[in-house]
Amino acid sequence: MNEMILQVRAWALEGWLWVQQNVLEPARLIELSVILAGLFAARLCATALHKGIMRAFGDYDWVARADRRFLYPIMIGLIALILIWTGRFILDPVVGPLFLLPIATSLLSAWIVIRLAAGLIANRELARLIAGVAWTFAALNVVGLLGPLADVLDRAVLPVGKAEVSALDVLQGLVLFVLFLWLALAGAALIEKRVRGLQSVPVNARELLAKVSRIVLISLAVLVSLNATGIDLTALAVFGGALGVGIGFGLQKVVGNFISGLILLMDRSIKPGDVIETGGTYGFINKLGARYTSVVTRDGTEYLIPNEDMITQPVINWSHSDRLVRLKIPVQISYASDLKKAVDLMNEAAGEEPRIVGSPAPRTLLKGFGESGVDLELRFWIEDPQNGVANIKSPVMLRIWDKFHEHGIEFPYPHRVVELKSQVPADMQTVSPLKDMET
Repeated sequence: MNEMILQVRAWALEGWLWVQQNVLEPARLIELSVILAGLFAARLCATALHKGIMRAFGDYDWVARADRRFLYPIMIGLIALILIWTGRFILDPVVGPLFLLPIATSLLSAWIVIRLAAGLIANRELARLIAGVAWTFAALNVVGLLGPLADVLDRAVLPVGKAEVSALDVLQGLVLFVLFLWLALAGAALIEKRVRGLQSVPVNARELLAKVSRIVLISLAVLVSLNATGIDLTALAVFGGALGVGIGFGLQKVVGNFISGLILLMDRSIKPGDVIETGGTYGFINKLGARYTSVVTRDGTEYLIPNEDMITQPVINWSHSDRLVRLKIPVQISYASDLKKAVDLMNEAAGEEPRIVGSPAPRTLLKGFGESGVDLELRFWIEDPQNGVANIKSPVMLRIWDKFHEHGIEFPYPHRVVELKSQVPADMQTVSPLKDMET
């Protein structure tokens, strides 16, 4: 610990001496003033240009987005670079050998190139991260500190099993991992977009291919970054065993849901767009995720059901084989009504509903003779269960109600026949208690 403190103190002393020799000299202060003035003037000029662009082309959304994303920052960098280059050209024969201005121009040039490259990345947070890391390395290289820093990190060795890995290898591995992971995610997103556009391929096959491609690309990114770091991949066998134990104890539900999701995609029991009912939840499948199935109900509520429950619990798939669904409406009429006329009116009421298909045609069956009336049942088919099943019955029953009243078809009222007898049996006659006491 004492040696480290002494080393840090020595570095701080060397840094202060370097600042005194290279920054606090009059010539260096002049250079620093030129740099600050150039940056300030560049900010003012870029702001004026930004306002002019917005006034001229602000109605175009893509121009406004491009200006906010990278045009305005790049204008600041370009103008500052031009001004500082001009100051460098003027001061070089007057002050003599320059030190800070060449560094500033190199840093600005690197920053502009990195900013342009980062502007091609859609994710703004990721673009900023990559730009910051790249510019940090460029800055260290410009000021001449990248080599010494790499030597220090290379001497810091970390034992990994029987092998030794330097801190520089770990840092390089992290940078490569971030780069390869970004490439893997970008490639997976591109593959998913292309695969999901293949309408000739079944939906389940598209989802399965998209998920497998994402898993394979991410796994390759991890393995390639580890191999580039210098870690022996055979050492991952021990890690794999420990991971298996961890899965067995704590991650079995997560892995179970993931495997269940793959099974659902492979056996094609359900797919995005299917109308299902499970555990009292009725709706259409919006998405089959790696861990859950998204089901959106008719009222807009989205349920995230674990994939394992979709396999172990009963699931009613209203559109598994085809999208035709038969619905039934029980109706009872009085015995005094015209039975055949009622059947025709019920079929006619169902045929007037746009959502009911014409083939198979609506059909009314005589189900039985009840205590209060004749039991009928209207059966019809729809082919859009995702738009609701219960809401189709209401307009049909309203039409039946109107047609029955127009044609004199009556709905029965529950009734009972009560018989009253006038004579009371002798054994049920009551005897007065007072009369018994008198006797």
